[in-house]
Amino acid sequence: MRLPVLDRRRAGVLLHLSSLEAALGRGGREFIDWLAEAGFSVWQILPAGPTGGDGSPYWVRSDFAGNPAFLDPQELPQARPAEYAAFLDESRGWLDDYALFEVLSGKQGGAAWWTWPAELRDRDSAALARARRDRAAELHRIRHEQFAFFVQWRQLREHARSRGVRILGDLPFYVGPHSAETWAHREQFQLQPDGRPAAVAGVPPDYFSKNGQLWGNPLYDWQAMRRDHFACWRARVLAQLERVDLLRIDHFRALAAHWAVPAGAADARGGAWHPSPGVDLLRLLMDELGDLPIVAEDLGVITDDVVALRKGFGLPGMRVLQFAFSGEGDNPHLPHMHEHDSVVYTGTHDNDTTLGWYRSLDEETRHRVDAMLGIPPRSMPEALIREALGSVGQLAVLPVQDLLALGSEARLNTPGTVLGNWGWRLPSGALTPALAARFAEFNRMYGRA
Repeated sequence: MRLPVLDRRRAGVLLHLSSLEAALGRGGREFIDWLAEAGFSVWQILPAGPTGGDGSPYWVRSDFAGNPAFLDPQELPQARPAEYAAFLDESRGWLDDYALFEVLSGKQGGAAWWTWPAELRDRDSAALARARRDRAAELHRIRHEQFAFFVQWRQLREHARSRGVRILGDLPFYVGPHSAETWAHREQFQLQPDGRPAAVAGVPPDYFSKNGQLWGNPLYDWQAMRRDHFACWRARVLAQLERVDLLRIDHFRALAAHWAVPAGAADARGGAWHPSPGVDLLRLLMDELGDLPIVAEDLGVITDDVVALRKGFGLPGMRVLQFAFSGEGDNPHLPHMHEHDSVVYTGTHDNDTTLGWYRSLDEETRHRVDAMLGIPPRSMPEALIREALGSVGQLAVLPVQDLLALGSEARLNTPGTVLGNWGWRLPSGALTPALAARFAEFNRMYGRA
């Protein structure tokens, strides 16, 4: 399989849109221009949907809507009638439900939808008609906001293409419990009669947490999804591929089997694995798309069935160098174990920065890292950056914090915690011409320019 973005050796940079000012306008264009000057041809972003109060892009209020916080307020488009009408027509499958959900959520003080008055919670047609009539101005504002997101995104992507930069998007495996999708399509999820989750998502104990991670997202009702040929899942993938060139599916392993935790559990340890119909879903997507422009996030507890699913559909997986230095010499994250169909990272949005990670290592592990990489002290994060760029993996992605050699103060997210995440911002003027020239040389050196 020869995906357009993985047609040659490339290098990319990971930067969440929330870390940029005016991300879909001036800020995004300036970043793309710097990427091009530095020899990078991929910009990896995190999910771009509207978030809850904690700002997590993996707890979205809609699979299809864009986060208005990313708009450039100085470049809001004028809604030409024909263009606006076409947008409304193309978005009718999700926009009306999303706009109404946001309006009602605001009216209810942000309370979870299953606590709303029964007529709104259960989508009584007369009650929804009254809300549409009484809140028409607010609904129009939200629709126009989404139109602005659509226009600015299209313009930003066109600019990226003109500079030879491709966008690698990210799809959360689950949606938030308080979301337009769970409210409007209750039958697609494992919910109690009042709408509360009956079982929730997470992962068992792992590298990040001894108690596992309890995410709280409602699980899909895969049997219901089979009956309509996975219409919701196919729609969410196709909608993202309208925006990006390549799509990373977060927590890909849940397409083989998912960790189900009973609602109300204190942590994720009491969950169990249940099979998921990933083969059937991916086969339908392949029928629609041909080659699947998808990257499988295959980190965590990876079993043979997950590997078989990924390889069976020719999907590239992920390798993270910060995970490479525990265990034996056959650790799949070690550079000599990488495969051609890999996306290689120094670290991801869930890791500490490479400098912060290295500084936090115990003496024995730090010595092992130094010995395996053959590096002198004080050469991080450049040493790990060079390992990523030199990997046989077709795409190497570097978090922007590593390009800037920042420490733990620049960490974006700490899994298993709620407070203090997603707030890091790219310092003004940090991406200099001198830094671009340095990485342009690196990318030429490793055949990725």
